[in-house]
Amino acid sequence: MKTQTLLHTLRLRGLALVAGLAAAGSLHAQGLPTPVDPTAGAPAGNWLLLIRGYIADGAIILGLAIAAVGLLWIAYTGVAKFNEARTGKAEWSELGVLGIVGAAVLLFMMFLLNQAATIFA
Repeated sequence: MKTQTLLHTLRLRGLALVAGLAAAGSLHAQGLPTPVDPTAGAPAGNWLLLIRGYIADGAIILGLAIAAVGLLWIAYTGVAKFNEARTGKAEWSELGVLGIVGAAVLLFMMFLLNQAATIFA
């Protein structure tokens, strides 16, 4: 019997805590700036298009992040290949081929990002 009363008291205290935090959050949120609309535009009152615009902006940022990781990966392999060529484990022509292929991959990645941005926008 005591455990049920204890559980009931804890449940009521938890609900009171959640209600108090919600009330305090609404008081503190009065000074916050308004959120920025997505680049695709947000018609007044249409929440689905607003969410769709934010998802499109997020997809573009995700693509840019993947491109940045690709750039870092190509730079890392270029430095590693340079080190191998310097120590004699690889030919200098391999470094040149890596530079040309890496530049081509980066150009192709930028082209794909541009195409994706025009599709999402």
